[in-house]
Amino acid sequence: MSGASSRGGRPSLARVTLYAAIGALQAACAVGPRYAPPQPPAPASDAFAAGTANAAVATEPPDQWWQLYEDPAIDRLVSEALTHNRNLLAAAANLAQARAALALARAGHYPTTTLSMGAQYGVSADQAFASHLKGTGAPSPSLYFTPGLDVSYELDLFGRVRRTVEAAAADYDAGQAAEDVSRVSVAGETTRSYVNACAYAQQLEVARRSLKIVTEESQLTRQEVAAGAANDLDLARANELVAQTRAMLPVYEGGRRTALFSLAVLTGRPPEEIDAAADACTSPPRLAEVLPVGDVKSLFRRRPDVRQAERQLAANTARIGVAAADLYPSIALGGSIASAATTLGGIASRSNLIYGVGPLLSWTFPNTLVARAQVREARATASAALAAFQGAILTALQDTENALTAYATELDRNDALREARDQAHIAFGLADEGFRLGHISYLDLLTTESDLVNAEATLAASDQALASDQVTVFKALGGGWRQAPAVVPLPIEDARTGAATPVR
Repeated sequence: MSGASSRGGRPSLARVTLYAAIGALQAACAVGPRYAPPQPPAPASDAFAAGTANAAVATEPPDQWWQLYEDPAIDRLVSEALTHNRNLLAAAANLAQARAALALARAGHYPTTTLSMGAQYGVSADQAFASHLKGTGAPSPSLYFTPGLDVSYELDLFGRVRRTVEAAAADYDAGQAAEDVSRVSVAGETTRSYVNACAYAQQLEVARRSLKIVTEESQLTRQEVAAGAANDLDLARANELVAQTRAMLPVYEGGRRTALFSLAVLTGRPPEEIDAAADACTSPPRLAEVLPVGDVKSLFRRRPDVRQAERQLAANTARIGVAAADLYPSIALGGSIASAATTLGGIASRSNLIYGVGPLLSWTFPNTLVARAQVREARATASAALAAFQGAILTALQDTENALTAYATELDRNDALREARDQAHIAFGLADEGFRLGHISYLDLLTTESDLVNAEATLAASDQALASDQVTVFKALGGGWRQAPAVVPLPIEDARTGAATPVR
């Protein structure tokens, strides 16, 4: 070696200058639009339009919102679901796929190498040509070896590789957000299934109490008929009310069992593996405080679907640059070295070596119609992603406003129904006493009795709707993913060996 490179292995000034020029050129010539995350629209007010003092406060909700119920069964079930739910396992596998795609894109920053080694028996072209020149006749066949090494490095002058990595990184971020979307859904639906199981159990108990009341009244009517104080029409009406009340029992029991089956599947178990605590629950959990909902600005930070849409927009914007780079020439530095020898020892002989190094230029010019069409396609895809991001913003607001409105109105309705139930109890007590004293007709008694049964059933249904609406509010707010446990994708098992390969 000569010059500066021979002294201590230091590169020459010319080589340093060349590397710096190539690096500067690569950094300056990335084609395609430069991406900046779009800002959500500034709300007219930080407070939600549907928020009311009796339903919600602007306090930031905790990420693990289900702990507000202070129910150990809910905490345990949600924790199990966030680890074993099958939809979450699929989302984790999709994230691993995006991670592998990112690693593949980053590999474009490094040279590609191909190492080959061949061994053949026969006559090579070089042997035949040499024998022809010498006039020695056909050469004898022999064993010869042909090793080779090819190296190629793309000079990313127009940013194709960098934009590809940028798109893959945004895809990976979008995959993380998609996993978080699944977490929000799983936590919410697990809590809702538990709440529904408890609420149906409460409705079942209310129906049983109502059945006990109407059955006692039916027996009293039967006695009144035997004494001549009532007629068969009165008895038929009483028996009809008993049958109608009894018909409610299988409906509530069926709903309870369905909720328990759903809860088992959400936690990664077969439907028949019913959770004992949920099976024993007899009333839906209620929050002891007004719902904390935060404000509009914090909503966008909590909603992972908004983050997913923004990251997908970033990926599609980067792909415009990937497509635009095909409008320009691609230059790669390549080198190869090969040998052909009849012995392994002769492979390294200089007389048998073949080598070369130099640039390779590739360009579709002048026919760039395909590249320009791909650029237009990429721009349209990015435009659709921008609209999807803006739609995700509006959907987040709509979901939250709808959920808060439904909860606030059901809260008011529940208070009114509770008062109506209490008045129905008073009316039935007075009617029952008045009938026994002969002050009112049996029809009036039957009417107040039916009103009481309906009031109890309607209130119990409202309790269930109220508890479910609370869950809907928390789902709309987008909590439940920040402190969630990591999910490990299912390994792939080899049926021949039984060995399981983890997915990373």
